[in-house]
Amino acid sequence: MKKNVIMSFVLSTLLVTVLSGCGAASKSTTGAADTKAPVATTKSEKSTTLRIGYQKYGTVNFLKANGELDKALKEKGITIQWTEFPGGPQLLEAMNVGSIDVGHTGEAPPIFAQAAGTPLVYLGHEPASPASEAILIPEKSEIKSVAELKGKKVALNKGSNVHYLLVKQLEKAGLKYEDIQVVFLPPADARAAFEKGSVDAWVIWDPFFSAAETSAKAKILADGKDTVANHEFYLATRSYAENNKETVKIVLDQLAKVDTWSKDHPKELAETLSPQLGIDVPSLERAAKRRTYGIQPIDDALINEQQKIADTFFKLGLIPKEIKVKDAVLPATK
Repeated sequence: MKKNVIMSFVLSTLLVTVLSGCGAASKSTTGAADTKAPVATTKSEKSTTLRIGYQKYGTVNFLKANGELDKALKEKGITIQWTEFPGGPQLLEAMNVGSIDVGHTGEAPPIFAQAAGTPLVYLGHEPASPASEAILIPEKSEIKSVAELKGKKVALNKGSNVHYLLVKQLEKAGLKYEDIQVVFLPPADARAAFEKGSVDAWVIWDPFFSAAETSAKAKILADGKDTVANHEFYLATRSYAENNKETVKIVLDQLAKVDTWSKDHPKELAETLSPQLGIDVPSLERAAKRRTYGIQPIDDALINEQQKIADTFFKLGLIPKEIKVKDAVLPATK
């Protein structure tokens, strides 16, 4: 989507509205170190601190790396507190308890979070990136197809985007969710279990996916192509979005800019992120080249895609109640 369309969407959305286990998170703040937790905003006040949750990969992570958002908000008297999470579910749990204001996840975490009562709203999303997640098997594994996972142990981060990938790949192979032994583990623990042979397969996203290919010689059993969309979403608490419209606009503007740069500079991006993430440059460059870029609005087609995922999870008993995704969509895009 062209930048003027993106900006038009951002402005219209913000004017019409009164606008993916957290103990493992690590924090970094701009400016002087501050050990006091920021005070959560109320319905009637603006905040001079923006608390952003981010993961090891994604446009928000890129934004943290280039420092431009910190500069833009500093001019407005706003300080950013950046908090890293191992996955979307942990990030949105932090949003649920009021520890962060804005974050990014894949498709599945917002659904689990909405079902749990998290007061989130969708701000926008990246285009589909189905090749950026996969079911991996060890280099010497004799498994040749998803159908052969029947009775096997498969590791994944509960409630993450890859949860839906696994469900759809099993369905495609003629298996039921109950036909396999699902082992819920965060990425680092899942990688250890995968390398030790404690699990037969691992469902994971980039850059953990590309790192496993590069250093562990993992093989792709199946990825998301022709199976799932795999969108990245930008989310905020409803109260923060309602009371900090200008700040949210600046965030989205900067995300659009870094997205455009990242698309054309995968190697430079990888070199910038490598020391921060502790992941080698080749792995990050591989991940950067197979993802997609460009902030897009939340439209009816996207809402319908999310609703299908929500309905699937409810039927499987993975979420406790039915939800309406559109209830977490800003009025301008319903």
